[in-house]
Amino acid sequence: MIQRATTLLLQLGMVAIALAVLPNKLFELDRYFVPKELVLHVVAVAVALLSVARAGSMTRGVADRLLLVFLAWSAASALFASNYWLAQRALGVSVSSAIIFWAARKMGVAGSYRPLMVAASLATVCAAVGALAQAYGLQSDYFSLNRAPGGTFGNRNFVAHFCAIGLPALMYWTATTRRSGAAWAGYLGTGVVAAALVLSRSRAAWLAIAVSAAAIALPLLASRRYWADRAIGSRLVRLTLAGVVGVGLAIFVPNRLNWRSDSPYLDSARAMVDYSKGSGRGRLAQYQHSLRMSVANPVFGVGPGNWPVRYVRFAPASDPSIAGDGTTANPWPSSDWVAFVSERGIVAALALAGVFAVLLIGMCRRWSELGDSEEVLIKVAALGTITSTVVVSAFDAALLLAAPAFLAWTVIGAASGAGTDGGETWTSSRVWRAASLTALICVTAISTVRSAMQSVAIVTVGTGGTRAGWNQAAAWDPGSYRINLRVAQLHASRGRCAAARAYARRALALLPSARAPRTVLSSCG
Repeated sequence: MIQRATTLLLQLGMVAIALAVLPNKLFELDRYFVPKELVLHVVAVAVALLSVARAGSMTRGVADRLLLVFLAWSAASALFASNYWLAQRALGVSVSSAIIFWAARKMGVAGSYRPLMVAASLATVCAAVGALAQAYGLQSDYFSLNRAPGGTFGNRNFVAHFCAIGLPALMYWTATTRRSGAAWAGYLGTGVVAAALVLSRSRAAWLAIAVSAAAIALPLLASRRYWADRAIGSRLVRLTLAGVVGVGLAIFVPNRLNWRSDSPYLDSARAMVDYSKGSGRGRLAQYQHSLRMSVANPVFGVGPGNWPVRYVRFAPASDPSIAGDGTTANPWPSSDWVAFVSERGIVAALALAGVFAVLLIGMCRRWSELGDSEEVLIKVAALGTITSTVVVSAFDAALLLAAPAFLAWTVIGAASGAGTDGGETWTSSRVWRAASLTALICVTAISTVRSAMQSVAIVTVGTGGTRAGWNQAAAWDPGSYRINLRVAQLHASRGRCAAARAYARRALALLPSARAPRTVLSSCG
């Protein structure tokens, strides 16, 4: 019963997180991120409580212990953060993602990995459908005009990362399903995902697909003796053809996207590894300045989520990552790993890198012991997902964000657990196990409440037309720089300087480098 409930929660969570979005356009990033984080935390706390209900020993391998080190070091790093609100939010995503991974791995060990792979496939296709709908003219309050076609992710890069991570699961399910109708649905879904990836022009996603394809090519070739089983070989060929057709249709069928170039897709392909100019050069400069931040704070970094708080101290004003108001253009660097090193320290980053290394090595072992094509393809799916996740996260935010993190950790957990015994038994005391699980649940529960309050704050503001809505939102989400600043500006415009100063000081405490709160304070004397 508990196993079935956990599987269902993970399935619903993956689909829900692909679709979750709020219509309030004043919050162009958070109206996508906050509801997706809420889904992640709700599912994580639910499956964690189900784990408490299931008595028994904990099984922990090397990867699990390294993941615990990453979480513990991140928690210690959060104690030294300048902005505790950002630290709590970032730490919450990491803790909930780890809980999802462990829950999915348990389901994989128990043999319930196929339902999770089906749900991952459905979530990936749903994300791609949203992007295509926007690309071909569908207008909705749930879509953003900035960085189209982002669909229900609000940004073309984010939806592309999600699709790149989920594509191996979709290919696995299509190749192994026992129903021909489901296989044809998988071919169609593969074509849809391929088209969305092309239209996204996301270089990180394209590179992830290329590297992932190269990583799984040799295992597929080496295990070709299995493909006579259930005509899997012919399905893999059809999957490839479906992807090619999807790419062709995306390139040649007219869409509503306003690209500035006459050859946008070719230009993106050429610039995929070009770091001599444009955004590539900006990334190198950002990485260099973030490294200076790491050198200045080598042990625990600047705190989870606190990269935008401290980056401006280490970068010149001409840095393209810095906006005109003295804040960073984005709340994260253009790489998960740069964020982990600069925010949480080298130990945390190495521990997480070790998790992926151990899992990847584990997927490359014991191929001669595999019994049939099902076991081969689930390992191939794990290899593809791990590779895609690592590549995407190297060039953009993925593991820092709720949606791709949920998908990646679920698929990797389920696929790496399939056909194993889950690792060695952790023989620590019952008190220690209870304490660690209680700590994880507490962090996730706090994150759930915080995300719910942030969602209420966004809805309370509505269209931003009334001062009362902003004041109420500040009460619901006191850690929001944007809301506190806006309330301060509204009070200042009406001559209520006492209230304006109070909210301006709150905003300045959240982002000390920002100029706008100082402007409010100076206008009020």
